Amino acid sequence: MAQKVDVIVSQGRVADRTSGAIPGALKTGQALSALLDVPPRIVGSPSAPATDDWSVCLPAASDTLIALRAALRDSLDAGRRPVLATNTCAASLGTLPTVAENFPDAVLLWIDAHGDFNTPATTESGYLGGMVVAAACGLWDSGHGAGLNPQQVVIVGARDIDAAEERLLAEHGVTVLSPSESTPESVARVVAGRDVWIHVDWDVLEPGYIPAAYRVGGGLLPHQVAAIFAAVPADSVRGVEFAEFEDGDAEVPARVSVELVVETFQALGL
Repeated sequence: MAQKVDVIVSQGRVADRTSGAIPGALKTGQALSALLDVPPRIVGSPSAPATDDWSVCLPAASDTLIALRAALRDSLDAGRRPVLATNTCAASLGTLPTVAENFPDAVLLWIDAHGDFNTPATTESGYLGGMVVAAACGLWDSGHGAGLNPQQVVIVGARDIDAAEERLLAEHGVTVLSPSESTPESVARVVAGRDVWIHVDWDVLEPGYIPAAYRVGGGLLPHQVAAIFAAVPADSVRGVEFAEFEDGDAEVPARVSVELVVETFQALGL
């Protein structure tokens, strides 16, 4: 019998600098809920974006991050498999420490154009979303926990990494796969039969498919992400996060992007 699935939707601002990620998460969550025939659990309330430093937006996001952690723990305690639709990567400050606590041997597939491995000492932009994996690995204290083993982190599709961040990734043994290296075979080898937690930031894709705030050329195509999903044994997937779908793009209708999200998700076979 297939494991039951929960859909958790983040609607509270967590370092959002654009207006489209919160409605994008809601549309993603609604589509996944309809597909899976489960009601979504909505976490947080929307508020306006702002270009603020991590030191300002992190305390402002505390309630949302705590609520996300509680929703995830409730799902895991009930023996369900969580599927999260989040606005920003920074929302994972509330989820990754709980993943590490519950699945200490799991591989984190961080499917993203960016490494998100900066710290307060290395960040050039002050953007909290660019620091989330480093926080979960204990390189700096976000106040929301850590415990993730960096040697079990795999950055898939990476191509926009700061020099200082690149040094940190290498020093801490994080596996970084460029788009050309991000094949189903390479991911299957890294997973090697272990539990898996999957995070997708849609800027991992070549621009023009699923809009994201921080677009980088030379990315993966949707069918390539789906092929990676298909290469991961479904019974090893402990949960999935989809982040950074920017609703309101002038060139790509939202319904097309949401359909791509759903089709890609289906490749997991959950």
